Amino acid sequence: MASPAHIDDEDDFGGDFNGARRPVKKRGFGEIDDDDDYGEGDLFGKGKVAVDESAPGAATGMILSLRESLQTCKENLTACQMQLEEAKLEIQKWHSACQNESIVPTGTTPEPALLFNYLQNLKSSESSLKEQLEKAKKKEAAFVVTFAKREQEMADLKSAVRDLKAQMRPQVMQNLVEEKEKKIKELEDNVTAISFTPHSKNGKSLMTKCKILMAENEEIGISASEGKMHDLSMKLALQKSQNEELRNQYRVLYKAMDGLTNDVERYNEMVLILQEKLEEKDSEISVLKEELSRKEVLSEERFHR
Repeated sequence: MASPAHIDDEDDFGGDFNGARRPVKKRGFGEIDDDDDYGEGDLFGKGKVAVDESAPGAATGMILSLRESLQTCKENLTACQMQLEEAKLEIQKWHSACQNESIVPTGTTPEPALLFNYLQNLKSSESSLKEQLEKAKKKEAAFVVTFAKREQEMADLKSAVRDLKAQMRPQVMQNLVEEKEKKIKELEDNVTAISFTPHSKNGKSLMTKCKILMAENEEIGISASEGKMHDLSMKLALQKSQNEELRNQYRVLYKAMDGLTNDVERYNEMVLILQEKLEEKDSEISVLKEELSRKEVLSEERFHR
């Protein structure tokens, strides 16, 4: 490519080049007529050109058009050189940016293969993070289901404890029998309304306790009619011990539910952290993709030039 200084020396066709100059003898139009054709002396080597003495304006127009085309070429060359300098500066910026980043080892030049490997590593880490996120979501769903079951069991136990507390109140035997019958009816309605799953152990235990309470109520009615207060007091003490056992079970279950709640909160925090990391990786991948696309465009432009 010719430098701008060299082209500026050729502003018009009237002057000579700055190199070795040969003496040229100027000829008039009469001498030109003596030549039949240019032959090997044809400057453009494209054929024979006949110049007529009566058309001196054609040569002037040709010279002007050639000057205009030369000026256009100069402008295009200047624009191309400016674009080349801008491209060089841009490439230098990208080189320095890649060298400053941790993806390029110290003392090495950033190459497309290195950036491609870095993108592949980012993609693999993204896929692994997505897998971890899916696993965390599945665990979260399982914990939510378990938590719902525990809440249902706690509600059942609370209702059973309330019923047992109501049964512990000292009342007249007839009123106690009536209350027992009402409780039995409520429990039967609850049993018919609630469909227990096979995994619900508390449901089965509650059904068994309801049957025991029904049997105890029948025995209490018989003992009340026969006046066996001693047996009734013994059974009441047994009922109190059973109530104490239920309280202990409720405390243990409440502690277990607290532990599950803490685990669920911890897993929720872990899921949020993983989502933030995944968003950061996505932003890094998009930035690197944009950089690669820009470099490809620049390399294509350089190749065409």
